Amino acid sequence: MSTADIRARFLAHFEAAGHAAVPSASLLLDDPNLLFVNAGMVPFKPYFLGQETPPYARATSVQKCIRTPDIEDVGKTTRHGTFFEMCGNFSFGDYFKEGAIELAWDLVTKSLDDGGFGLDETRLWPSILHGDDEALELWMKVTGLPAERIVKLGPRENYWSMGVPGPGGPCSEILYDRGPSYGPDGEFATTQRIAMPTELEDRYLEIWNLVFMQDELSAVRSKEDFDIAGQLPKRNIDTGMGLERVAFLLQGRENMYEIDVMFPVIEKAEQLSGKRYGANQADDVRFRVVADHIRSSMMLINDGVTPGNEGRGYVLRRLARRVVRSMRLLGYEDPCLPELMPISRDKMGETYTDLLTNWERISTVAYAEEDAFRATLKSGTSIFDLAAGEVKAAMKSGGAPVFSGDKAFQLHDTYGFPIDLTLEMAAEQGLQVDEEGFRRLMTEQRERAKADAKAKKGSHRNTGAYREIADGMGRSVEFTGYDTVVDEGTVRGIVLGGGVVAAAKEGDDVELVLDRTPFYAEGGGQLADQGVIQLANGAVLEVRDVQSPISGLIVHKVKVLSGEVAAGVAAEAKVDTDRRLAISRSHTATHMVHKAFREALGETATQAGSENSPGRFRFDFSATGSVPASVMADVESRVNAVVLDDLAVHAELMTQREAVASGAMALFGEKYGDQVRVVSVGDWARELCGGTHAQSSGRLGVIKLLGESSIGSGVRRVEALVGTDAYQFLAREHVLVAQLAETLKARPEDLPARVNDLVEKLRAAEKEIEKIRLSQLLAGGAALAAGAADVGGVKVVAHRVEGAGAGDVRTLALDVRGRLPGDAPGVAVIIGVADGKVSVVAAVNDTGRARGLSANTLVRAVAPYVDGRGGGKDDVAQGGGSDASRIDEALAAVTATVAAG
Repeated sequence: MSTADIRARFLAHFEAAGHAAVPSASLLLDDPNLLFVNAGMVPFKPYFLGQETPPYARATSVQKCIRTPDIEDVGKTTRHGTFFEMCGNFSFGDYFKEGAIELAWDLVTKSLDDGGFGLDETRLWPSILHGDDEALELWMKVTGLPAERIVKLGPRENYWSMGVPGPGGPCSEILYDRGPSYGPDGEFATTQRIAMPTELEDRYLEIWNLVFMQDELSAVRSKEDFDIAGQLPKRNIDTGMGLERVAFLLQGRENMYEIDVMFPVIEKAEQLSGKRYGANQADDVRFRVVADHIRSSMMLINDGVTPGNEGRGYVLRRLARRVVRSMRLLGYEDPCLPELMPISRDKMGETYTDLLTNWERISTVAYAEEDAFRATLKSGTSIFDLAAGEVKAAMKSGGAPVFSGDKAFQLHDTYGFPIDLTLEMAAEQGLQVDEEGFRRLMTEQRERAKADAKAKKGSHRNTGAYREIADGMGRSVEFTGYDTVVDEGTVRGIVLGGGVVAAAKEGDDVELVLDRTPFYAEGGGQLADQGVIQLANGAVLEVRDVQSPISGLIVHKVKVLSGEVAAGVAAEAKVDTDRRLAISRSHTATHMVHKAFREALGETATQAGSENSPGRFRFDFSATGSVPASVMADVESRVNAVVLDDLAVHAELMTQREAVASGAMALFGEKYGDQVRVVSVGDWARELCGGTHAQSSGRLGVIKLLGESSIGSGVRRVEALVGTDAYQFLAREHVLVAQLAETLKARPEDLPARVNDLVEKLRAAEKEIEKIRLSQLLAGGAALAAGAADVGGVKVVAHRVEGAGAGDVRTLALDVRGRLPGDAPGVAVIIGVADGKVSVVAAVNDTGRARGLSANTLVRAVAPYVDGRGGGKDDVAQGGGSDASRIDEALAAVTATVAAG
């Protein structure tokens, strides 16, 4: 049975049971506690936490997930993978334990002809939390199994929570017995177990976990140590069936890496490397890493991640580089991602068709990262060679042939150099690597990261006050700002100090909820509206910010300027029109610039963020390098041509499927409902967008791009002005150009050539001045050499030069040394002072060195007098300091050192 068929059967089974089929969310959600979506329930968290009211009583989904804590175990077991798909069914206060058990058991056991998975009941073993007698009785009732066929496990295995205060509850798993060839026989279910024995994990494979969310947790100290405050007001169901695990069972494969959507990558890797999968364990692990990480990297890039050195970007970088490294260890050293990733695209694209439409961007990002890593391997090899050379030099003095753990860690952490490559190269040079030290540093780094994440994690945001107001209203706040900037409504709630209050007085800063409002809440890159709310009782409120803390609620952050605010009072809301229009122009301009960059650079130039402010906007987009000035000019010309065309800007509501079919762009990580709003600039630019916009492109006046820059690996930022702000900028530029033209007596169009000519002349004059200055400096060299003092048969020049920097001092010292008689020992020490800094250079001729004189010794003798330090070789050494008050003593020290030598 194909993976696609398993997915379809799962969804069809639950749709037939009245579940709403919910599409997979992006791997990237706005959740401060998560780097990626790591479980099927994550998109439904607001419902489980009571932050939002679910639009359905029961739902089902097949959710894309990424988990990376066990990345080092990928390929070594049948269970660990970074990207996976979690099939789930969810009940929000609807059915509970019995319903969840019945639905799951029915699907896994009913025949293939009836739409099920047809698994043999004799191989299935349910598990429960030890002590959950209700679940035990229900499993026996639904399945007809005796109590001894139901495994009792402790909370480490069978109790679920989010790791913080909030909902939790016992679990039940469905385990599949793969037979004695995968683990020992013996009593399995009759004894209470704390956790599944390691030796049985491959044999009794967990394929489905049913979470009975019934408890309110007040504290969670660990998987097994938590406090239950009481029961949840509504009991929920959250289940997760691993698609890949069920696929390898139904396809008769040994592990998840061999299923139909992954094994073709291994087959291609076999062709490229000449190695055979199944020949030895070490290579098999590498093949599996390749198959898993290729898919994970592709799916992450598709959802908007670009390689970087921290956060999500670092995870992607690590995955992609482990593919390249694994192929290298398999013997293939040419670029491999262009060979392997299209295989994964073709298989996964059967379900995720956006992989095909986004392929140009995905491949550009992936292949550029491999090129960068191949360059890193070269530089890392050079760094390794230097470090290895130091170890070998130390061995001559009795040192151990050990490459230190901190050096290995530095190569890994700073340069992205894999530890297995360090081990391999060290072995080639007869060195050992302090792996224990390396692992210790890696563990310390992980612990620091965990501590940081824990500090940031905390409890989920307290939205109780907002929830209370929303529940009291019984419906969402009506936003009327698309059609008007002035509207009437009624005060429905006041929040002060995190709680709902009955009233607020003059001077208070409060959060206010109206039943309808024209004020736009910040979102989608657009800043919030500002303005004034006047109440029927005479109170006046200044609106400083507008947010939407929970779905369906618009909250005005206000200052009570006068009067008193109370619930139930009628209100007139007035948006600051000038600010709104300026922001709307910026938002429309952002859409237009996005479209123009995609025309100029291709489909890879996808928006990665934006901010729409009054008269100004910034636009972030994916790009592998800087944008040429010619492209910037073309984009600016294109959008201003559209401004002149005065295209109508209009919005319409449609389903997501209709929106995609119409060519509308959707942004990565954005959360869209079933009904989406599509904003179009004529028939040219079309995007999913909830923001406000100008009525036509002509209302923008003019768009001026100020420039572009890098804000991270693979992401560029363009900043721009629009409307009056752009006009004022251009007016200032015009004045500056006019002033330059007047000063240089040139026409504006001739200014670039004229300025360039002046710059060239200035550079030529500076070079000539430098020649003259150097000539004058060296002119004194002959006199200094001729006047050299005789110190014990050594010709010594010790001289101070004012206004000379380090370069001049070195040049003069070498010139003087060259002018000293070659048949006599000679020393030249020059001390220069420039901008408060002291520079020292000592130079000794060949005869002087033969006598035992050293430039290094002379510099070290001088350095303390100028509060500095220095050193070098016997022929030339240099140093510097910060105290010029004792230079005469320093020069005397030269003579004394030569005399003593």
